[in-house]
Amino acid sequence: MNWVRGKMLGSGGFATVNLATHKDSDIFPPLTAVKSSDTYNSSFLLSEKKILDSLSSPYIIRCFGQDQTYENGEESYNIFLEYAQGGTLSDQLKKHGGKFPETLVRRYTKSVVEGLKHIHDKGFVHCDLKLPNILVFDEGEVKISDFGLAKEKGFKSEKWECRGTPMYMSPEAVNESVYESPADIWALGCAVLEMVTGKSPWNVSCKTNMWWFLTHIGMGEEIPLIPNELSEEGKDFLEKCFVRDHLKRWSADMLLKHPFIFDCDDENVSLMKELNIKESSLPFPSPRTHFDFLHWSSSTSTTLPPNLELCESEFQHGFPSLAERLQQLVVDHKPSDFLESDGWCVVRSN
Repeated sequence: MNWVRGKMLGSGGFATVNLATHKDSDIFPPLTAVKSSDTYNSSFLLSEKKILDSLSSPYIIRCFGQDQTYENGEESYNIFLEYAQGGTLSDQLKKHGGKFPETLVRRYTKSVVEGLKHIHDKGFVHCDLKLPNILVFDEGEVKISDFGLAKEKGFKSEKWECRGTPMYMSPEAVNESVYESPADIWALGCAVLEMVTGKSPWNVSCKTNMWWFLTHIGMGEEIPLIPNELSEEGKDFLEKCFVRDHLKRWSADMLLKHPFIFDCDDENVSLMKELNIKESSLPFPSPRTHFDFLHWSSSTSTTLPPNLELCESEFQHGFPSLAERLQQLVVDHKPSDFLESDGWCVVRSN
């Protein structure tokens, strides 16, 4: 395979992401993103490629193939993914003043729901949907990326585990470690809130205690605050995403028929041209695939978390069951290893 590794987009504890230039290839476009890890830590990439090979949708990032290379004395496993010149929806949100107009939110949301429907129909759960994992392409098209934590429907670990980003976790994920299709719909609601308000789905500060926050999601009756500036259709859409009983939460197929996104494509064409999506030049923390993540890092873990404060640093957490957490709080038993950083660092791409 004839390709050249280009500038680095990001690096982390188990993988790096670079631009890749391909020469004389009928399979690969001239420019892709290559995600690489040493063979010992390649399990996330192997899982991601396997799932992406099972999916085929204009709303989901494409994987072109894999390769193994020997560079700088180390053997690497590489997967080649679509390169998004517009960066992520998180990047674009910053670039355009911290909020999107509702017409644009509707268009982006419809594309994401289309992608989720395909993922769920194919028997998978994404487990880490959020704005930094939604990539922006030419003409403003968006695609779901980062399937490193995705899983097959119905599969449950023998141990309690935490998958994804705590800020977007659903009540059933916190309480019972249940990660099925409804968990993606809850995360979708969180992403829509961020596009509308430019703020985190939960009103927390840097002094908010992690234990309290997760207990609040799992045991409380509240849902993320739905903004008043949203239309009645938008408010109703979010209410369908934030049903605390996951068995009653709307599915992606049902949401596609909701008036908030049912017929919104035509009215957004001129708006997309006005926004003029360009290649992102923002510095960002590196992600599990191409770009950054916010509000705690994505992770999958079965280890006990520290009693942490909620800040913008990227950490990796694991969580015991709710009953175990409360018991640990009562006896003030703390783990020997209070936090485990996933090692991602900030890299400028220019």
